[in-house]
Amino acid sequence: MTHRLAIYDMDRTVTFSGTYTGFLIHMARAMAPWRLALLPCVGLLMLAYVIKLITRQRLKELNQALMIGFNVERARLMPHVETYADKVIATNLRQGAVAQIAQDRADGYRLVLATASYRLYVEPIARRLGFDAVIATDHLSQDLRYVRAKIAGENCYDTGKLRMIKAWMVAEAIDRSQAHIRAYSDHVSDAPMLEFADIPFASNPHKKLAKLAAQRGWTRVDWN
Repeated sequence: MTHRLAIYDMDRTVTFSGTYTGFLIHMARAMAPWRLALLPCVGLLMLAYVIKLITRQRLKELNQALMIGFNVERARLMPHVETYADKVIATNLRQGAVAQIAQDRADGYRLVLATASYRLYVEPIARRLGFDAVIATDHLSQDLRYVRAKIAGENCYDTGKLRMIKAWMVAEAIDRSQAHIRAYSDHVSDAPMLEFADIPFASNPHKKLAKLAAQRGWTRVDWN
């Protein structure tokens, strides 16, 4: 095959726990500690999502507006984003995942991190882990001076993640028929990505993905 790709989900696949809430709290604590008093509102928004009053995408936008601000200068954000990436690397990595990333690199695979988390803080994490590319949820103002609490395009989740992976492959001139893909995820929402792969791995799977993996004959890995 012309192209070898190893595509990893991030939260709870490469990391032990989710990174999004931690990111919001880290940024609020660093930039405006008074916003920590708004954490109960974050809980209420999660409840609104669970009972389907708002979408997952809108949930993320509103949480960012509450905990960081609706329109914040990028230069103010980035030093704290970098320290958050350092924190994730220091305290929230599965060493089994780190070893597999190294093995895929040694096997000649291009490393791709595909995650619903914001590119804003995923890229610094990916850079520290040696990933070659990032596919993630983008801000509307991704390349502008100010970061807005507004998502550009799709939330990189479920079938949306697969569409974004396919779009990235087109942009990189990677023909699916000429690619060999390994894919890793902990969550059943990534079933479309795992189906798309030549070799899917249910990595630290939750109950629904573990059941699906057993049905499909996908390899299960449990990383420390």
